[in-house]
Amino acid sequence: MLTVDLESVRLFLHVLAATVWVGGQITVGGLLPVLRAAGADVPRLAARQFGRIAWTAFAVLLATGAWNMATYDGKDRDGYQVTIGVKLAFVVLSGVAAYVHQRGRSRAALAVGGAAAMLFSLGALFLGIVLAQ
Repeated sequence: MLTVDLESVRLFLHVLAATVWVGGQITVGGLLPVLRAAGADVPRLAARQFGRIAWTAFAVLLATGAWNMATYDGKDRDGYQVTIGVKLAFVVLSGVAAYVHQRGRSRAALAVGGAAAMLFSLGALFLGIVLAQ
């Protein structure tokens, strides 16, 4: 068996949290038509429960992301700096858009906030893969 070390645990927690944050958004978005059909309050209740889990995952992403950056070995410093800067912008925008979606009262705020959160989350996920190579 390969060695399980602290780096493995750090990366596992980061990927797990990204799975919940990004995958959860995709899943809830896909379930929305069924949730609406189940009752007027069901989407709001499901979203509230998902938010409890998702925001915890977002906090883990921030913590493990900072940990990832702290352990960076310095290879290709210029390319890394630009990529991590764009990724961090996407992470912040993802959180802001999700917050707008969560707090939104109008259909526009819900739609734009949800769509933007998903797009920025996918962008941050993609750049995370680029950084891991």
